[in-house]
Amino acid sequence: MAFAFWGAIDSAAELARLEFPAGTPTVCRFAVPDADGGIAVRDVDTHLIKFDSAVKGLRDLNVDLPGLGTSVRAWKEVIESGGSHVMPTAGHAATYRNDTALRSADSTVQQFNEAAAVLEELRFAGIQATLRPYQVRGVAWLKSLSSCGGGILADEMGLGKTLQAIAMMAIRAGDRPHLVVCPTSVVGNWRNEIQRFAPHLPLHVHHGSGRNLPRRLAAGSVVLTSYSVLRSDIEQLAPTTWSSVIFDEAQQIKNPTSLAAKAALRLTTDITVAMTGTPVENRLDELWSLFRVANPSLLGTRARFRQRFAAPIESGRSATAAARLATIIDPYILHRTKDAVATDLPPKQFATVMCTLTSEQARIYRSAVADAFDSGLGTGIARRGNILALLTTLKQVCNHPAQVTGDAEDLRGRSGKFDRATEMLAEIVDAGDRALVFTQYRTMGDMLSKHLGSELNVGDVPFLHGGLSTSRRDAMVDAFQTGQDSSPVLILSLRAAGFGLNLTRASHVVHYDRWWNPAVEDQATDRAHRIGQERTVNVHTLVTGGTVEDHIAAMHLSKRSVAESISGGSEAELAKLPDTELRDLLELDGAVIN
Repeated sequence: MAFAFWGAIDSAAELARLEFPAGTPTVCRFAVPDADGGIAVRDVDTHLIKFDSAVKGLRDLNVDLPGLGTSVRAWKEVIESGGSHVMPTAGHAATYRNDTALRSADSTVQQFNEAAAVLEELRFAGIQATLRPYQVRGVAWLKSLSSCGGGILADEMGLGKTLQAIAMMAIRAGDRPHLVVCPTSVVGNWRNEIQRFAPHLPLHVHHGSGRNLPRRLAAGSVVLTSYSVLRSDIEQLAPTTWSSVIFDEAQQIKNPTSLAAKAALRLTTDITVAMTGTPVENRLDELWSLFRVANPSLLGTRARFRQRFAAPIESGRSATAAARLATIIDPYILHRTKDAVATDLPPKQFATVMCTLTSEQARIYRSAVADAFDSGLGTGIARRGNILALLTTLKQVCNHPAQVTGDAEDLRGRSGKFDRATEMLAEIVDAGDRALVFTQYRTMGDMLSKHLGSELNVGDVPFLHGGLSTSRRDAMVDAFQTGQDSSPVLILSLRAAGFGLNLTRASHVVHYDRWWNPAVEDQATDRAHRIGQERTVNVHTLVTGGTVEDHIAAMHLSKRSVAESISGGSEAELAKLPDTELRDLLELDGAVIN
């Protein structure tokens, strides 16, 4: 958050004359007067000055100085009065939605007043962190939800949603207690972050065996629990009226018929915040489900939502329906990307690593396809189940034949992907770097852990998966992030560790096998690419050429290209194909076999 000075005072000399810091020269987009007397959006040269510095400069500004423009005088009046002031639209209206919409100048002033108030409140709240400008704006937005009930904080993974939520709770510490609900895998991370950023807040971790929630909770205290405990202990949690309820990784309640979503609806709170970097992973129904918890009256009934928005957008790609939906939800959803607000974060570099098949893999792959179609896939639900089982088998064959045969005594030389991953990780370790390796299969993770430990000569290579206790997971993460003699490679289950963890010590991410939804892989990648990362993150995606993995790769490109309007494609969509088309898709085509 900063002030952009332009036009008559877009120079270091003029800023110095007004006793402002020199600022940083850059280019910003503004709504400015055009030659025809109207207003147009264009890029202008500006000097950016940090928010605090600009506020102080404006407060101390001598209004008798010659040459002061209307805008500078107006901002000084806003700062001194603490209220709003009618600003000229030109130069003060902010664009959004790719310059297709314009927020008024009054809205800009309102955002300024909210940010200024939050900065003051943060000073008194005892937050042990310096928030970035966009995070201050996020806290102001979270606070404003008290007037409307709730919303979705949808910042891209790695932008500090947890810190923003903690800051909001600390500001409201004099109020009723707060409840944080998160996946089991990140309970430890939330506990550490609260103790780090707001150690003065009373914290109750309501998780694990022997949990016992106090009958009376102090104002401003934080109760931290998981979605599984929310389901089982809802009778204990529902009677409390909470100051705020935070649902972290809120895609956990994207299914409105799930027990977690039903339990969430029973909670009473002043502010409900659904936090997720992917408010829609597959279908717009997920967005409706999140708002059903966060702001129940906003999108109406499910049937009405499907009629007005889901069907026209997903099936008809209706730009009109999409624009109408965006207008409705815009005040209640806050979404920022790293490219827009964290420009100092190092970039990600993506590489697709094409892998070959061994003769053993090719034989098992072809046999699985032939057996499935020769036996018949059936009809209806049975057909769908048979196709999903076949796809799983083919993906496992691409990983390593041992996943299918169970013969895991000698792993070398049997899988092109397995051998290539070993070579890549050896190079990464030799270079003194660290890597995260994601797989969706427990068996594959165990094989990689055992094999890499001996091949890389680094001792035990840990595997973080859903079968571990919270304390074991926390210990693995801490060792990887801070340990001097810890393994430079950490293997992770995509489901158990695809969200919520901070693993910025890694500069390489390897996706060993493909998930059907690209958003899930993106979340996993952002365990390393988040605030605190100082190096470029290299993302290596392993694809076995000519196999079902090639289809998944193509589908990812398609889904990302229509991400804003939502693609319904998934492995379930393949079950709708006729047998001949499906078999053509799954047969080895152009695969390189060793």
